[in-house]
Amino acid sequence: MIKRISLVILLSLALSSCTGQTPSAGSSTPSPLPLSSTSLQVASTSFKEGQLIPRHYTCDGVNISPPLEWSGVPQSAKTIALVADDPDAPGGTWVHWIFYNLPAANIGLVENLPADESLKAGGFQGKNDFGKIGYGGPCPPSGTHHYYFRVYAVDSELPLKAGATKAELLKAMEGHILAQGQLMGTYAR
Repeated sequence: MIKRISLVILLSLALSSCTGQTPSAGSSTPSPLPLSSTSLQVASTSFKEGQLIPRHYTCDGVNISPPLEWSGVPQSAKTIALVADDPDAPGGTWVHWIFYNLPAANIGLVENLPADESLKAGGFQGKNDFGKIGYGGPCPPSGTHHYYFRVYAVDSELPLKAGATKAELLKAMEGHILAQGQLMGTYAR
């Protein structure tokens, strides 16, 4: 019995090491990272991990995008993508910001990125759940919400035009994510 269990475990490990990936957790999230990948470090000069997002970047303020920085991008990455969303929204996860196909040489985004379909540094912005292109800041109806800024290093340029949705982006990234990281901030009205 022990030999049979050991054999099953060894076969599972051998198969996963051949593909370099662990089994997929579901179709609503990007493919898992390869076992050899490292995480990206994501930060902002405006707020730290788990801290309050300044009012300036919310619907109660000027509602402009915060500055973001990342490091640890693998040399084999071709592009960067970002999804910023709020899983605490009453109707389900609310998407605040999407961009993709930003050249991997970029190490961040400046504050107040224009809400244009195409980014000056390259790449595109997608459609948020406010129905607009670009950033839409935190605007919770009540309580404290958590906002995740997830950055992905991608091994190719994605076959998406400007204005893609989160679902379209996640589907296009399946099997192409080399590394990922996140920054989480909170906001309450």
